[in-house]
Amino acid sequence: MNPQSRRVVLVGNPNTGKSTLFGVLSGLNVRTANYPGVTIEKKVGRLADPELTIELVDLPGTYSLSPRSPDELVAVEVLTGELPGEPDADLILCVVNATLLRRNLFLVSQLMELGKPVVIALNMIDAANSRGLKIDAQRLSENLGVPVFAVSASKRQGIDELRAGVVAALHEPPPVAIGKPLPAKFYEFSDDFSGRLASLAAATSGGVATKMPSRYVIERALLDRGGEAQRQIDRQLGADAGELLESTRKQIETEIGPLSELECDARYAWAKQKTDGVLGTASDSGHRATEWLDAILIHRVWGMAIFIGLMFLIFQFIYAWSGIPMDAITGTQDYLTSLVEGAMQPGTLRSLVTDGMIAGVGSVLIFLPQIAMLFLFLAILEDCGYMARAAFLVDRIMSLFGLSGKSFLPLMSSFACAVPGVMATRVIENRRDRFATILVAPFMSCSARLPVYLLLIAAFVPSVSYLGGFVSLSGLVLMAMYFVGVLVAIPTAWLLKKTLLRGEAAPFVLELPEYKVPAIGIVFSRVWEACKAFVIRAGTMIFAASIVIWASAYWPGDHTRRLELQRLIESESAEASEDQVAMWETELRAESAKLLESSVLGRIGHAIEPAVRPLGWDWKIGVGAVASFPAREVIIATLGTIYSLGGDVDEESEGLMSALQDAKWPDGRPVYNLAVALSIMVFFALCAQCVSTLLVIRRETNSWRWPIFSFVYMTGLAYLGALVTYQVTIRLIS
Repeated sequence: MNPQSRRVVLVGNPNTGKSTLFGVLSGLNVRTANYPGVTIEKKVGRLADPELTIELVDLPGTYSLSPRSPDELVAVEVLTGELPGEPDADLILCVVNATLLRRNLFLVSQLMELGKPVVIALNMIDAANSRGLKIDAQRLSENLGVPVFAVSASKRQGIDELRAGVVAALHEPPPVAIGKPLPAKFYEFSDDFSGRLASLAAATSGGVATKMPSRYVIERALLDRGGEAQRQIDRQLGADAGELLESTRKQIETEIGPLSELECDARYAWAKQKTDGVLGTASDSGHRATEWLDAILIHRVWGMAIFIGLMFLIFQFIYAWSGIPMDAITGTQDYLTSLVEGAMQPGTLRSLVTDGMIAGVGSVLIFLPQIAMLFLFLAILEDCGYMARAAFLVDRIMSLFGLSGKSFLPLMSSFACAVPGVMATRVIENRRDRFATILVAPFMSCSARLPVYLLLIAAFVPSVSYLGGFVSLSGLVLMAMYFVGVLVAIPTAWLLKKTLLRGEAAPFVLELPEYKVPAIGIVFSRVWEACKAFVIRAGTMIFAASIVIWASAYWPGDHTRRLELQRLIESESAEASEDQVAMWETELRAESAKLLESSVLGRIGHAIEPAVRPLGWDWKIGVGAVASFPAREVIIATLGTIYSLGGDVDEESEGLMSALQDAKWPDGRPVYNLAVALSIMVFFALCAQCVSTLLVIRRETNSWRWPIFSFVYMTGLAYLGALVTYQVTIRLIS
């Protein structure tokens, strides 16, 4: 950073209005990125000042600076200036919930041990006043020794004073108030342990200078047995440091008491002391809307009923209304394709533009309506205070298979589309819970699977009804396809939390914020950021993947005759007879099918035929499965091309149904039957046949390891499920 640049880091408990305040201070001009090599996300904005370039960095909400995972350690390293490639913080802006002042001062006490200038934004002061709390911000500032500003970010109250205070603190840094809330004896042990660590490091490195952990990390290692700070010391200084650490802990516990109780008791006692003379009460206004609403909204019966009804309305709205803009995007795509076809002669370049580029852009933009609507509802529910209640309601159910209540909404949204579902996991602070949710979200049967189900059910499931026609076999099979993903996701999530994502169970600590009217600017800013992040980061990769799939289906092959037939149909159809045009179209479809079979994609289909034979599939079904990697529903158009019907067929095409029913093996046996249809449906219900989802997983986890793992294990489960389904069903119907 240049000499005129300053960095301000925002930190605070969840539900303090930190993100709202960040948006107000930065003017909603925000960019989102990940810290180097990790999944923790940072939001970066700018604070206006004529003399300085002030960068605002918003850290994820945290209840304390006690790192229990690598991601949480990153937050500490950002605040201590130890994260490689990241500038040091010039000022810490801590956002405190005025209605929960003493509880929030726990984090403040830790921040004041870092030795950096701190400014406190006492947010939600309007909510505190409405609850009869009177807070003397000036007295609190004097007690803490740091500037304190009472604000209401949602109502834009006190923002100018806070902004001026932050700028003033950057121009003329105030004296650093070092807080020492723990017993003095603990700090004596900490200083002694630090010196002994330095001697140990010098002895083991042969006199070569060794980078030592910060004073704060050393103190955290003493306090947090088995935490990430201890692991950092072990990594940097070796096993001898770990033995020294444990012996020092035992000395502390002998002289002071159990470490598990020491910090909590000392910090809350410190918070009580610092709020002496600060908190007062006024006459209560009488009716408290929050308490009245919570009596209903988090009630075991009525709360759950309201929650289910609300989720039903949200997803019905997304399902029903997203279709309108999605149809508009599809119509625009078709219109642009027709313009290109009218302006260019049939050929490789035209195919690249229409089938590769326009189709690739369309495959990105088609997700935007669902993403925008989902994040609109997420932002409204979170900003008004209901999201925390929803997580509380379903936490008991979700915890049965290793997830938290915050996993529910991302999983539910994945029934519409896994792409926004994976993106919605950002509301989950715990890394293990978030990754487990991401890895099972694609099991939810999204809308792209529905055309595959409808085609195969209509063609091969018998029209049988039960209970006087009220229940049909077709409906039962369709319901079963939706349930199979859920039934597999439950044990998978449990296994992931016991193996790859194992660790100490994250306590479900949740503060229920005050209800308030959502800030429209903040809500639409979050929607805009989600859509922009998808288009710029995931969209570019999806587009590239679409081009690769187009190329593999186009080359190699001699397209001379196909292009000649296309030109005849486009230029001569007005003058030729209907029979002649029909003959050309039939030959064109046959030529397209032959070219697809000889392409790289077709050769892959033939190569994998021995592997898919046990599922009851031939090479044509294999080609359809491979071609549907960009999007599951592509298998229908691919099968239409293979069976010489053209690529514009859909799940209701009687011609495609007839072609599948008439398909034969070389020995005359039918290729398709009920067992094969169920096998294909189970495979598509469980597999990771969606490049968009995999690339969004890459974007959200900041690693290729997780999407690769997701593809491999889901494809393996899909293959096993399809194999068992086919082998069992074929024996039952034989």
